[in-house]
Amino acid sequence: MLDDHFAGEVAARYDDTLGAMGSPEVLGPTVDLLAGLAGTGAALEMAVGTGRIALPLAAQGVPVRGIELSPDMVAQLRAKPGGDAIPVTIGDMATTRVEGAFRLVYLLFNTIGNVETQDRQVACFANAAAHLEPGGCFVIEVVVPDLRRLVPGHDAIVFAHAPGYVGYDRYDDLVAQHAVSHHFVAGGSGAREIRTPFRYVWPSELDLMARLSGLELADRWADWDRSPFTGDSPSHVSVWRKQP
Repeated sequence: MLDDHFAGEVAARYDDTLGAMGSPEVLGPTVDLLAGLAGTGAALEMAVGTGRIALPLAAQGVPVRGIELSPDMVAQLRAKPGGDAIPVTIGDMATTRVEGAFRLVYLLFNTIGNVETQDRQVACFANAAAHLEPGGCFVIEVVVPDLRRLVPGHDAIVFAHAPGYVGYDRYDDLVAQHAVSHHFVAGGSGAREIRTPFRYVWPSELDLMARLSGLELADRWADWDRSPFTGDSPSHVSVWRKQP
């Protein structure tokens, strides 16, 4: 059985930790691009979570379904206006199937990394492709691995810090491309740590996974504003299309 790293208090506080990722400046371009790719078709969100993207995308008239491993995250979605209208299937996004064919399948905010092995990441691509209608698109948003910042002899990188918060990634297995994000949050009840394991993956590796599933790279941008992706881009938005 897969571990649910977003249960309980993590789910309850999830929206409060989004920061800029929950802002209109980020959500607007994200939803607009996804809505354009969906067109008049339906969309499937892998790891739909609390509905950060599903709800505003549905508000634009796109029929949205979701797959989500964590029932507690879905409970947060259901508590929001319009949350009951998003059909969600509880299960593993690498293997869970839902009814219907979709013009768009998407997996955002580094969530492909929550799939912790290469085999299961390949299965995730295959599952996305199986849900797509011919000509449909699979979209992933994920960081580019930050290994260039590792100091020789060290295995960790601080990726964020602010009053009451420090986050760092510890790269514990470079062969398996495995790491753990550590989030330290200080509040009125003291400090707490949240750990999220992940498998980091390179853009070229994702392209190969896509090819194995019958998908072809259509676009890759540095951000949702369609800015060019370069060797210095810290993340990317990639679109693969299912062949007709």
